[in-house]
Parts: sequence; C-alpha cells; structure tokens
Amino acid sequence: MAILNRALPVLLAALLTAGCSVRRFAVNRVGDALASGGSSYESDEDVELVGSALPFGLKLVESLLAESPRHKGLLLTACQGFTTYSYLFVKEDADRLADTDIDAASRMRTRARRLFLRGHRYGYRGLEVVRAGITGQMITDPKGALAMVRNKKDVPMLYWNAAALGLAISVSKGDASMLARLPEVEALIGRALELDESWQQGSLHEFAVTFAGAKPGTPDYAAIEKHYKRALELSKGKHAGLFVSYAEAVAVPKQDPVVFRSMLEKALAMDPYEYEPSRLPNLVAYGRAGWLLERIDDLILAPGVMEENAK
Repeated sequence: MAILNRALPVLLAALLTAGCSVRRFAVNRVGDALASGGSSYESDEDVELVGSALPFGLKLVESLLAESPRHKGLLLTACQGFTTYSYLFVKEDADRLADTDIDAASRMRTRARRLFLRGHRYGYRGLEVVRAGITGQMITDPKGALAMVRNKKDVPMLYWNAAALGLAISVSKGDASMLARLPEVEALIGRALELDESWQQGSLHEFAVTFAGAKPGTPDYAAIEKHYKRALELSKGKHAGLFVSYAEAVAVPKQDPVVFRSMLEKALAMDPYEYEPSRLPNLVAYGRAGWLLERIDDLILAPGVMEENAK
C-alpha cells in the first residue's frame, strides 16, 4: 500500500474528470499502482509515524474500492492494511493494557476484532474475484474450495485472508462461532504453503508457528518445530518475530524459562533497523520481546507455584 506519490497525480486526474468511465479508469490505475508498488510501511523506521499514516491510506483505499469494487489489487491492499494496522497498533496495545486495565484491554480487543474482520471481508471479496462462489464453499468445504486456487500469484491473497481471520479468532476468546472457522484458516494457510512455501522468506511458516500456538488445546509441538526450522532457514534469521512467536507458542505452554529467555534474547540481539524489507515488523517484534522478557515471572511460573495452582 504506499507509493501515494505515484498515485496522487492519477487521483487528481480522476477528481477533475466528470465522466464515470474515465474516473473508473483513473481509479483502476491508482489501484494497480498501489498493488504493484510494494509497501514502504514495512521498511519504515518510525513505528509511530506509520501508525498515524495507515488510517489515511486505508480510507483512501476504501474510497477507491467504492468506485471499483472488484479491483483485486485494492481488495488485497485493504485486507493487508486493516490486518496490519490492527495487529501492530491495536492488538499489541490491548495485550499490554491487560495487566493494568482489563476493561480497557477488552474494549481494545473488541476493536481489534472488528478491524481484523473488516480486512477479512475485503480479503474474501478478493477471493471471489479469483474464483466466483468460493466464499460460500469455504463454509462447508474449505479445502475443496481452495483446491480451485492454483496460481502462485494468489498466495498473498491466501496469506492475508488467513492472517485476518486467524487473528480475529485469536481475539475472540470463547466465541464458538469464531472457533468454528478455524478450518478456514488452516485451509487458507495450507493451500498457500502448497503453492509457494518459500513465499516472502518463510512468512507462511512463521504464521503457521503463531497460529499453531494460538489455537485452543494442546499445541502440536512437532508441527510448530517443523515450521519454525523452515521459517528460520528461509528468513536466514532476519525475522525477529519468528523468535517471539516461538517463545509464545512453545515456551509459555511448556512453561520452559530457558527456551523462553533464549528465544527472546535472540530477537533482542538483532538490529531491527538492519534488514530494510522487514524493518517495521522487526521493530515491533523487538519491542514485544523486551516487554515479554520483563514479564517472565508472570508468564513462566515457578515449579512450586505451578503445583499450588494445580491443586
């Protein structure tokens, strides 16, 4: 989403043009530019600046979609943008508030859920452009529906749909209707892995680590380990979020302080500014690693405390 410097001249042309067909053409040109130009947000070094800028960009994308509702690139951009904003700037704040203000944290998680689902709706509209009728089939047979998605170019749409819906489920604790949609997330990420498992330096495997740890019940540690190792190999250790995800997905459920501290220290040992393509997510992961490490006594209970709680 970004590159507004390229998009604004076309926007101006659209505003000055009264004809609907010309306006639609201009909007589609903007959509093409936004979808193909990559995201300058991910390489930005100022987290607060990005957090302030994203809402404007998202509203711009929504206004363009009002003119061109089936533009695949804009639909992907909206799904990615709302999911990213909610994850980095709403859910993260809710997690940190939970220790001091439960009610405020609950309200913020409710907002995060709405934003994740907003992104998810755009994502499923994007899937409909890929294959008409697929979203209805996702409810009854998600794997069968996604078997019809055969192009590697659609992996980003699959990934961001999985992220949007998966994260919405993660902030909807105890909501049976949301938990019932877990098979959709599994099918989305599974199909993306089948099409291009190395996409974006292992981002699919990294998401699988996060998702496996967030699912209810006992985590599948063997699956998490497999995805972690492959993500580490593909990213060459340049994604700080991978270490944080492993600490939360494995060390906390296992109550393993050694692994917990080791993984978070690996994230903190990285220079979050060094790897430009993932600078912003690395900065956020770096901050979360430090916060989690400060809370180790709350998250990893001493053996005596664990035994007392088990009584």
